[in-house]
Amino acid sequence: MITDESNYSEEQEDLQNDEEQPEEQPEKKKRARWYAVQVASGCEKKVKLTLEQRVKTFDLATSILDVEIPQTPAVKMRKDGSRQSIDEKVFPGYVLIRMTIENDDAWQVVKNTPHVINFVGAEQRRAQGRGRGHVKPMPLSPGEVKRIFKQTHEQAPVVKIDMAAGDKITVLSGPFKDFEGEVIEVSPERSKLKALLSIFGRDTPVELEFNQVKKES
Repeated sequence: MITDESNYSEEQEDLQNDEEQPEEQPEKKKRARWYAVQVASGCEKKVKLTLEQRVKTFDLATSILDVEIPQTPAVKMRKDGSRQSIDEKVFPGYVLIRMTIENDDAWQVVKNTPHVINFVGAEQRRAQGRGRGHVKPMPLSPGEVKRIFKQTHEQAPVVKIDMAAGDKITVLSGPFKDFEGEVIEVSPERSKLKALLSIFGRDTPVELEFNQVKKES
């Protein structure tokens, strides 16, 4: 995964040079770019592992340089109130690949990998017939690449909880331990929720931490 922001600056400078002097610097066309590849839902890791193995098998390490699944950290609240650290995909259903554009074999290896649907790009219509045309892969811009990987490195963990208004809960700790109630509001950004608890025979809204409650099935 990209960790040095200087790579982005160099890539951006190269792109500018390409636009200004396309005829004078043909060697720039061999530079690697990042491309997005659509894959079957839930198969991102399978595609990444298979591609990395195929790169070795077909000796394409100089053409396919990186295969990444951009992810951000998250904390999942379990039903018993405990927390589990997880990674959440930034773009479910997509894998990012950094590769060169002059090697047709590399393109075919990617396209023929199980669970790969196609590169993201511009569809070129057929000259005849109604079938879908060829998709011309379009590289991500340096700005897009920088934004994506910056997000994966800098975003603080987001708390994920399988609770919504109307769910029944039991309080696990605090002054209202063993009380039962109903969720009326969930605030993931604050890791808290509000629930109606029956206190002295009256429904009273109480704010609770995620780890203070468990969801009743």
